[in-house]
Amino acid sequence: MTVVTTERLILRDWTDDPADLARIYDIYSRPDITRWLAVSPGLPMTDPAQAAERLRIWRDRHAADDGRYGTWAIEVRETGQVAGTVLLKPIPGVDEAVLTEQIETGWHLHPDSWGHGYATEAAGALVAREFAAGGPEVHALVSPGNEASMAVCRRLGMAHVGQRTDWYGGELLETFVVRAPDA
Repeated sequence: MTVVTTERLILRDWTDDPADLARIYDIYSRPDITRWLAVSPGLPMTDPAQAAERLRIWRDRHAADDGRYGTWAIEVRETGQVAGTVLLKPIPGVDEAVLTEQIETGWHLHPDSWGHGYATEAAGALVAREFAAGGPEVHALVSPGNEASMAVCRRLGMAHVGQRTDWYGGELLETFVVRAPDA
């Protein structure tokens, strides 16, 4: 299912199609990507079969969200290639079992898709969608040292509000936020 389209991208559900599963594995088996992901058990992946399990986790996590929140594929319209993942979801609290009221956007792109502005375009579309649905603000939580993701946050117009430990088991994260224009 397509969630959002932009000039260059289609944000859609990940599927259990072999090409999608192979791309999930290709992205999440890379230490250069997974080292930046907060509290991510099972990463980096070491077996292609883990991609199907990751897809099941995403589907289960968002089953009750009626499509408002999710973890989606970023497909490049011109080529049909999946550049990576974009997400919009309630942030897990310090105990990780309970979701907070705060909403997070994030992105995980394959290295062959870095430097094209896809993360900014995809996350920007989801932020706009969340504001249109009445959300007052959206956060981005970035591992310290991940300068590329912090640059995306700035391009999204997000303000850096410092390092915080409010979420994901108390992990120290650079925190960015953007508020809805009318909030």
